[in-house]
Amino acid sequence: MKVPALPVRSYLYVPGNDARRIEKAFASEADAVILDLEDAIAPSRKEEARKTVADMLRSKQEKPVFVRINAPGSTLAEEDIEAVVGLSLSGLRLPKAESPESVRRVAERLENLGCEAGIQCLIESALGLELAFEIARAHEKVVGMSLGEADLAADLGVRGDAGLLYARSRVVAATRGAGLPSPVQSVYTNVRDKDGLRRSTEEGKNMGFVGRSAIHPAQIEVINEVFTPTEEEVAEAKELLSRLEESADTGTGAFALEDGRFVDEAVVGSARLTLALARRDREEAS
Repeated sequence: MKVPALPVRSYLYVPGNDARRIEKAFASEADAVILDLEDAIAPSRKEEARKTVADMLRSKQEKPVFVRINAPGSTLAEEDIEAVVGLSLSGLRLPKAESPESVRRVAERLENLGCEAGIQCLIESALGLELAFEIARAHEKVVGMSLGEADLAADLGVRGDAGLLYARSRVVAATRGAGLPSPVQSVYTNVRDKDGLRRSTEEGKNMGFVGRSAIHPAQIEVINEVFTPTEEEVAEAKELLSRLEESADTGTGAFALEDGRFVDEAVVGSARLTLALARRDREEAS
């Protein structure tokens, strides 16, 4: 299936009916663009948005392109899928994922249409959260997961970040337990509060999220900075992998780092992700 070659630090949402803003999104520093056919589009503009997105997907884009369709099981979602399957589509963002069955139906529809794109599921309700692990394992086309925190908070009746800590940890554990990449952090809705965005993104990174969605180009710089490894982190990852190669050559097997951690598959995977994120930063700068 078609997925980005390098890990994505930033996804930028843009309304699917606004060609001018779509052009600006592709010219931005975002690693990937999400063309929205759901919440950002009024019911009377859905068909217009579908046509605009379909026209864009007929042309080759340098950035990975995702499309957020309408809720699974709806007529709108079926029409969205019919319109957007194409060679430039990197993946679908599936909102309001609440059951493995609904996800499988979308995946099977993509297969029937010959579409190689994967599915990123958005968990936006208490029911979806309870079934997060099953949803993550619903079909091989599921390649990622994220929270839709605004809708989830409303459904849970919580206020503030404290009420979402369990949900965040739950989705991190569910995705990793299902063998998927670490989940993508939800949007930060106050586009003027860059300090708050940085704090929130750093907290998300520490909780196990990799990459974040944004609703405005002005948020991309901060998100990219947080998810770009520091020189110290890169040096540590390189040293770890170098020592791993040495241990394999000498047959010494597992070894411990200076901080007492034993090097196992999870530690190695983390080091490789660090280097992949750093490689993306170098390629963007060149």
